[in-house]
Amino acid sequence: MSGPAGRMLTECLVEADGWGAADGPLAELARRAAVAAVGRGMTSSAPRKLPETELTVILTDDAAVRALNAQWRGKDRPTNVLSFPAATPEEIARARAGGPPLLLGDVVLALETCRREAGDEGKPLADHLAHLVVHGVLHLLGHDHATEPEADRMEALEVAVLAQLGIADPYGSAQLHAEVSAEDVRQ
Repeated sequence: MSGPAGRMLTECLVEADGWGAADGPLAELARRAAVAAVGRGMTSSAPRKLPETELTVILTDDAAVRALNAQWRGKDRPTNVLSFPAATPEEIARARAGGPPLLLGDVVLALETCRREAGDEGKPLADHLAHLVVHGVLHLLGHDHATEPEADRMEALEVAVLAQLGIADPYGSAQLHAEVSAEDVRQ
């Protein structure tokens, strides 16, 4: 698949029946969201021609995510999305077009948790899926939300990527993001 990130291989593995087929609309949306997030997330700090990239989105269930969350984060409960980076921020910063492919890592989503959250928030599952894929991919790229300025920048990137996909601001915070300048987003 090609996109703003140049050639990008985005594999979507469907491991739980409720997500639909691997070539179905939710898996296709997950791939599009990942491509858009890589394009925006890698150029947010320094616009440049991007390298070939690879990542995997895994659409699974709460049981699988709970096991991963317990094993890797010490939290014995499911969560909506987990990101497993394969490259360090330094490796991502050094990667250039024409070089070897950059393996970004895996983003894993839990069906029951995503479905429940979408219902609680009155959002279509597809919109919530796209948001969580974007969020997870931005984590693969080294973005974080540990501090308020980081959270504001990451949320602004998420909102921008989702708008590119025709999906409304999941935070309902248009005013907040209007105040985060383009300069802040590039930092």
